[in-house]
Amino acid sequence: MKKELYIFIGIFLFLAIGMHYKEWTGYPIEHLMALPNSTSYGLGWEHPFVYTLVTYLFVGLPRLLFRKKKVEVDL
Repeated sequence: MKKELYIFIGIFLFLAIGMHYKEWTGYPIEHLMALPNSTSYGLGWEHPFVYTLVTYLFVGLPRLLFRKKKVEVDL
């Protein structure tokens, strides 16, 4: 569970910095304060979490389908 949380946070940071690089390096506090007034496809302040969840599911499905199964050996 902790590993998945780290992956989710990593995707969140990657997307946030990748999409809003100038805002995060220039004026990050103002960018965060303007988040409630966001109009990204009608999602408003929750748009970063929705986009991160969609990306996490897109990345997570192949991870789930193609993961290696643990082999138990009886001695």
